[in-house]
Amino acid sequence: MKEGEAVSSSVIKRWLSKPFVFFTLIMLLKCLLAWGVIFDHPLSWQAILTELPFAWVLFSLIEGLASRRKFGYYLTVNLVMTGIYFAAIMYYKYFGVIVTYHAAEQMNQVTEVKSSVFSLMDPYYLLVFVDVIVLGYYFLLNKKGRSYKKERINRRSSRRVYTALLVASLAVCLFNILPNKASMNEIKKAQEMGILNYEAYTIFAQDKLDPVPASQITQDAIDKTKGIQHPANPYLFGAAKGKNLIIVQMESLQNFLIGLKIDGQEITPHLNAFMKDSLYFPNFYQMVGQGNTSDAEFVSNTSLYIPPKGAATQMYVDKALPSLPRLLGDGGYQTATFHVNSVKFWNRGELYSALGWQKYYDHSFFGEEDSFFFGASDEVLYRRTTDELQQMSATGRPFYAQIISMSAHHPFTIPASKYKMKLPERYEGTFVGDYVRAQNYADYAFGQFVQELKDKGLWDNSVIMVYGDHMGLPIYSLDKDDEKLMKEIYGHEYGYSNMLNIPLIVRVPGAEPKTLGQVGGEIDIMPTAANLLGVSLANHIHFGQDLLNQTVNLLPERYYLPSGSFIATSGILIPGNSFADNTQYPLAAHDKQPAATEDEYNRALYLLRMSDSYVQLLPDKKKN
Repeated sequence: MKEGEAVSSSVIKRWLSKPFVFFTLIMLLKCLLAWGVIFDHPLSWQAILTELPFAWVLFSLIEGLASRRKFGYYLTVNLVMTGIYFAAIMYYKYFGVIVTYHAAEQMNQVTEVKSSVFSLMDPYYLLVFVDVIVLGYYFLLNKKGRSYKKERINRRSSRRVYTALLVASLAVCLFNILPNKASMNEIKKAQEMGILNYEAYTIFAQDKLDPVPASQITQDAIDKTKGIQHPANPYLFGAAKGKNLIIVQMESLQNFLIGLKIDGQEITPHLNAFMKDSLYFPNFYQMVGQGNTSDAEFVSNTSLYIPPKGAATQMYVDKALPSLPRLLGDGGYQTATFHVNSVKFWNRGELYSALGWQKYYDHSFFGEEDSFFFGASDEVLYRRTTDELQQMSATGRPFYAQIISMSAHHPFTIPASKYKMKLPERYEGTFVGDYVRAQNYADYAFGQFVQELKDKGLWDNSVIMVYGDHMGLPIYSLDKDDEKLMKEIYGHEYGYSNMLNIPLIVRVPGAEPKTLGQVGGEIDIMPTAANLLGVSLANHIHFGQDLLNQTVNLLPERYYLPSGSFIATSGILIPGNSFADNTQYPLAAHDKQPAATEDEYNRALYLLRMSDSYVQLLPDKKKN
């Protein structure tokens, strides 16, 4: 080795021996990995300029304040920031949003869905932890490493230098944060601020509700904001008066499955047959948030929007919620909800009491018979539920039952014994293929349910509403093979409008079957059911609308789309920093150019404020 090269190598080693430099390089690699996954910018100067100053703030504090155990502090800070990046990657892969500290409230749910979490993980994501393991072993457990750490790393640094760097780094962090506080789009906000700065910002920022006065939260005001008027003689009002109501919420059911054939195989033959005998709404959309399935239960039964932060089961269960179970129960109906998982999962016990259900059936009722994922299979769910419904019917009083199917749950790897179709070779071993096969089984179980209702004499005396709780195939979770399969299915690139599109199918005994193209969302289920049963909502605040008697709609979205996003008859709008730099997409059932307006944007935001304010004004529920 030449003398110059030896000197150069010596200089590099000397600099790398400085923990500040060494850990800066490590964090640089990690932030570039996170940006590559989340923002699709694996090599970005913006990533460096927004992420490293935050790390330098912490590293400067260590250098300025720690004279002993310096490496331990570095390793701890490195581990925390690594955990943040890893959580951000994994959360984005499923929800398509940036994780915040609010998601910590979900940690007790992770063990229940660990198979879903692992299915989202590409092995290279784990590279973010390699240094933590190697350094932890070398410097904490290896004798040579401990000696090196004592001699070289724990040397006292120049406090004046690191104080100056601390001040400069803090200034850069604030420069990244403050101009972007007002951005509506959380993805853009995190990108402009930097992921670490954004996480810190969400902790210290106060999300204060700008309340709407109670006097202004009236049904007339809501309807006016939505741009709807009620007809004097509503279509099908009371068409099913006095009949039972059965609402089936099917796990991860997306609308593209209805009528789909793959190489000549019908994927949902039983739902297809049910649809041909029903009112079918193909332009229907999910409205859930952090609570997913439990949020769908909340929205469909209250006609209220999900909370701005957290799941409804965490934020709203202390309130006595006006709801469909409570409304029908006051009208003489028996009410019960059926779910094979434990009622403790997602705090459902509290949700059910807040909604006013008279009875709930959970894992303690269905047990472990034919169990996979969260509990008993859909076949057991439907069979045992039908037995209970028959007993309820025998009392002579109508009932309202909501049934939550679970067998087609992410990651959709159902047991081979439940396969009811043979996948084409190109679908085998893919996420999309597993999804299709799981939904084919769920459809099979639903077909058995239909037959059991007929056999037990419940079919002709019941309104049956079926809808998907939320999407099953997030755009952000698909690899190249999955994207290719979705393009084959749709005939075009799989987009937001396809992802959020779920079916609503309503069978009303005696009503003419038809397909209805109006836009709807889960918030519209309650008023649509009330119309069919002839139940007045005149004195019942609701933010949805009866889909049978309206042709326009405005659906504010939260969580799976950035704040300020909405779905309307005019299309899907996702704001940027504000309305001015928005992006629009056509609806799933339309190919015309969307033309959502700023007026719709402002009205959608106001509807959310009204709903949030209304819930805060509700009385607390009575404690048992």
